[in-house]
Amino acid sequence: MTQPELKDISPTELEVLKVLWQQAPLSANDIVEALNQGGEWHEKTVKTLINRLVNKGALGFKKDGRAYLYFPTLAEHSYQRKESQSFIQRVFGGKLAPLVAGFAGSNKLTQEDVAELKQLIDAWEKEQKHD
Repeated sequence: MTQPELKDISPTELEVLKVLWQQAPLSANDIVEALNQGGEWHEKTVKTLINRLVNKGALGFKKDGRAYLYFPTLAEHSYQRKESQSFIQRVFGGKLAPLVAGFAGSNKLTQEDVAELKQLIDAWEKEQKHD
């Protein structure tokens, strides 16, 4: 899937994307129903958000009879990577170590987190040796 160059996704638009990353394609009514399981969303608001996401290139659609079915054109992992890099650049000057140090210093890292970070670093080091 080719990833579109996206404009910023708002927090409410992200909620719509999360629904579609879980299950797609869905109609606007199905998206409203899924969002209403976690709170109260108005149909008109959700349709506006869908429209914005289509205009930003984050959603595509296909006609199914009289309804439109929506699907993400942006992969979740691509969005997470882009947003993570943007956050680290803005807040930490592009350096990851201060972010991890902040979590470690406030005891927010679990043993599982530490093990996962070690695995990622080990994999990265092996990859660097092969380059």
